[in-house]
Amino acid sequence: MKETIKKYFRVDRSKIHLLRSILEGYNGMAVLRTVDSRQGLVVLYIAPGCEEEIGKILVGLREEIRIEAAPVVERGDI
Repeated sequence: MKETIKKYFRVDRSKIHLLRSILEGYNGMAVLRTVDSRQGLVVLYIAPGCEEEIGKILVGLREEIRIEAAPVVERGDI
């Protein structure tokens, strides 16, 4: 059984809510959680088999929202 994929991103702070709302429209393909709102650090939990589609969505959104990959964050790092 495949496991959920966890990826970290830095996002324009003022656009976190917009990104969350957009992803919610894709019926469980990914869930966004805010790790550190001041730094715009978020984590995406991507459903198994949906990584490619979510990747395409994020690439398309980069024209409107600053989205960049962030290093993996351990609990003590924030």
